[in-house]
Amino acid sequence: MKKKFLAVLTAMFLTTSVVAPSISFASTTDTSTKKGINEKLGVPIVVYGGNLSDTEKESVKKSLDVASEAEVEEITVTGADLVKYISDGDARSRMYSSAKITRKDAGAGLVINIVTPQNITQVTSDMYSNAMLTAGIEDAVVEVAAPKAVTGHSALVGIYKAYEVTTGEKLDTERTDVANEELSVATDLAQNSGVDDEKVSQLLTEIKKQIAEQKPATKEDVEKIVNEQLSKLEINLNDKDRQLLIDLMNKISNLDIDFSKWGSQLEDLSSTIKDKLGSITEDIKSDTGFWASVKNFFQNIMDGISGIFN
Repeated sequence: MKKKFLAVLTAMFLTTSVVAPSISFASTTDTSTKKGINEKLGVPIVVYGGNLSDTEKESVKKSLDVASEAEVEEITVTGADLVKYISDGDARSRMYSSAKITRKDAGAGLVINIVTPQNITQVTSDMYSNAMLTAGIEDAVVEVAAPKAVTGHSALVGIYKAYEVTTGEKLDTERTDVANEELSVATDLAQNSGVDDEKVSQLLTEIKKQIAEQKPATKEDVEKIVNEQLSKLEINLNDKDRQLLIDLMNKISNLDIDFSKWGSQLEDLSSTIKDKLGSITEDIKSDTGFWASVKNFFQNIMDGISGIFN
């Protein structure tokens, strides 16, 4: 009996390595090949959360693979920056999530990599992309990291500050306010409304695409777009969440944005999100990939438990 029980524990331990999806982290040891300095666009900017301890800061450096860069510019984001970019921000907020921003040529688009996904608990890469487009940030590779579990909201403020430093351009604070509100609405819907993270990102992207195409003149026009996309994506929201979404999208429609340019950027993001959703659906249908691993994990547990009593 005891031997069988130990065998089951061993099987459970081994199967956990199957369940965990493959995650690629930035290299922290190979520094033999330094990246060349981009003399046109400048060096990457690394922005650290102001409340990181020395040990946590070193951990973030490793996660962001700072050692592989020939040179970087390092800055810190604090609560003072939060209130600068977000009108209702709290200067006492504790800032841990950090980021590395590397500028790219015009037209390259946004690439967001969360290199410590186990520590960014609410904000997804697509949510960051959506909010950054709303704020007016484009053509960059952004890597996000945190040394411990945090929601990931403060990284967006750090990205704002780093973007201004690296480009010399001032972001429109009205746009950054709305972008932060968008991030809050997105995470709230994902956390409290029973809507999958990727589905929330898809919803926001599709609504913004229609705003860019239709250029609604009134709040009623915006409400019509929101309701159409909710119906199309088969998403049910309560009245409160629906109104939050309508109010947010009405603010976005009134921003000073080049909607003709914005439309193509949103199309790229929409394609990325659809690809992710398609991959997940296909895994479930074909009983392969991560979801098959989950199924096998629980099947192994049940088989092991059954063996104890046989």
